[in-house]
Amino acid sequence: MTGTTAETRRELRVFLIAGEASGDALGGALMAALRDTSPETLRFAGVGGPAMEGQGLESLFDYSELSVMGLVEILPHAPRLLRRIREVAAVIEADPPDVLVTIDSPGFVFRVVSRLQGRSYPRIHYVAPTVWAWKPGRVHKFRRHFDRLLALLPFEPPYFEQVGLPCTFVGHPVVEAAVDRQASRRRVGEACAIPEDATLLCVLPGSRAGELDRHLPAFGETVALLAARQPGLRVILPTLPHLRARLVAQTADWPVPVVVVTEAAVRADAMAAADVALAASGTVTLELARARVPTVVAYRVAPLTAWLLRRVIQVDYVSIVNLIADRAVIPEFLQDAMRPADMAAALRALLSDPAARLAMQEGQSGTMLALGEDGEPPSRRAAAAVLDVVRDWRKTRPLPAIAGHHDGET
Repeated sequence: MTGTTAETRRELRVFLIAGEASGDALGGALMAALRDTSPETLRFAGVGGPAMEGQGLESLFDYSELSVMGLVEILPHAPRLLRRIREVAAVIEADPPDVLVTIDSPGFVFRVVSRLQGRSYPRIHYVAPTVWAWKPGRVHKFRRHFDRLLALLPFEPPYFEQVGLPCTFVGHPVVEAAVDRQASRRRVGEACAIPEDATLLCVLPGSRAGELDRHLPAFGETVALLAARQPGLRVILPTLPHLRARLVAQTADWPVPVVVVTEAAVRADAMAAADVALAASGTVTLELARARVPTVVAYRVAPLTAWLLRRVIQVDYVSIVNLIADRAVIPEFLQDAMRPADMAAALRALLSDPAARLAMQEGQSGTMLALGEDGEPPSRRAAAAVLDVVRDWRKTRPLPAIAGHHDGET
């Protein structure tokens, strides 16, 4: 109908892509916030996991296919990933959305958007690529293919805005989680039969098969050394349901009782309830920081990957807590430094030295404030940014569309 603009449409079609659990959680929260704040009816499509499916997404395929990490580790999966890249790009091209939101997984999503023709809808990437850590030249690639970035970390926007790519700091989703350590400890004790006076160590070896292979042997030795001098030690290991059987088997010979938990609420309680934690570097270190759980971080990649990364990494730390503080709030044991004796000693210090515990918790508190702990929930800030981009796009590229109808062109 002549004279009808995009503002009169009653449906907003959002195509989302998330390739791993953390991105799925971001996508699910974003979708919920969009439902709460959008003046239009929403229709979602794309690739995601349980959190996004819970908000109405019918994923094109199992998103876990995209959860591959490492410069060397990805090679055996390359043919399948290339097929999925072509498939997703073809679906978008055949039925263009009103807005495309890609979430993390930059290796996959960048190859998808590189195949898309024209710019008939805005493209938003949620979770800015870590150009501050390595491969700073990626900033130019993202500028060419995206219209807005949504950043989780407060120091990220300038890296992109200096080359003309708008970047909005929305805060980190970890600060949205409500934490009550005493209540969590009580619930964990009841659910897992863990005595209230037990010293509880939370072990988080990672969620990828390669991470488990590289971390579990050293983590098991660390637990054995710690248990030898820490009477009453108990271990709780939060993980994903599909990893439960493997982890139960691989921790069966550890010298202390290990409780493997997979239900989402119990996993969150397990982290919040712990006295200390031994964790593979990743988002879980922020969840532990949110609960102010003193933590030791470790990580190991394949030797060739490590050799390559040493030549490109431009930061001194891997933990976000340390990066934001610009100091070693949390001890990090990486590659050859991932020695059980040293990790056990660091954990013992956090259990026995109140001053060391307090110093780490103060550093964790500073990180949470920097990530938006006292502000508007990050998911709502992200939703507002998405809607602002769509609104601005429509003002500059009005559509001759009929109300309630979308022909996929701008």
